[in-house]
Amino acid sequence: MSEQEIDLKKRRFLTGATSVVGAVGVGFVAWPFVSSWMPSARAKAAGAPVDVDITKLETGQLVRVLWRKKPVWIFKRDNTTVTNLSTLNGELTDPNSDETSQQPEYTKNIHRSINPDVAVIVGVCTHLGCSPTYRPEIGAADLGGDSWKGGFYCPCHGSKFDLAGRVYAGVPAPTNLVIPPYHFVTDSLIRIGIDPKA
Repeated sequence: MSEQEIDLKKRRFLTGATSVVGAVGVGFVAWPFVSSWMPSARAKAAGAPVDVDITKLETGQLVRVLWRKKPVWIFKRDNTTVTNLSTLNGELTDPNSDETSQQPEYTKNIHRSINPDVAVIVGVCTHLGCSPTYRPEIGAADLGGDSWKGGFYCPCHGSKFDLAGRVYAGVPAPTNLVIPPYHFVTDSLIRIGIDPKA
């Protein structure tokens, strides 16, 4: 074997080895960049569905959970509350929930829920994003006396909502409170963030 042939083999070996090491190096350098495109665990969790067990939820009781960094209220209504919802239509801006972006199609009804007794509402005022307070007491003098059938009051600018999250007319909030996508996994387990047929 001549000296020239030996040098050519060495050259091919060194070129191949350098290419392999270079490719591995590019992989190590590129991985942080490529992985930055993937959502973080925190981002995944922020959009993940939330399960809520309502086994111990009593009538009138409100439970708060966090979904997509927003408070979501789950509360139980009694028959009187559900009946009172239809008596408020003349006082509301959108009593029939015609603004379709405010709730899924399957909750476009007088009680704005799948089950009339259980409400699931995003607790963020549609005016400037404050969180209204839960005021279920009927006839509260500071909220209208006999005309107040219970609901939510936003202390930031005075917006009022009924116990279906529908906005009263003449207040700063322009639309009803948002109803998130949700469904009943069982009679006592609600999954917030996923539509019933998903």
